[in-house]
Amino acid sequence: MPRAIWNGTVLAETDVFEEVDGNVYFPPESLEREFFQESAKTTVCGWKGTASYYSLVVDGQRNDDAAWVYRDPKSAAAKIKDHVAFWRGVTVER
Repeated sequence: MPRAIWNGTVLAETDVFEEVDGNVYFPPESLEREFFQESAKTTVCGWKGTASYYSLVVDGQRNDDAAWVYRDPKSAAAKIKDHVAFWRGVTVER
């Protein structure tokens, strides 16, 4: 069961997920929302669309823009709509 961990805290855990480009995308209901803060950052992927980001705050420590989500993906990436993936030191265990 994949889970995302940062700063010793489980941020998301699920047995139902999507994998795209080597990243595990966690469904929205699997997130521990209290650790997520909306970020102003966005990026654009040619085939997935525009990604929005979250910063993580755990035990007073902040990890800016460490998670991303496609809220309105292009049709080729429809299966990851609203799913969240991680980077910047977040460990995804399987």
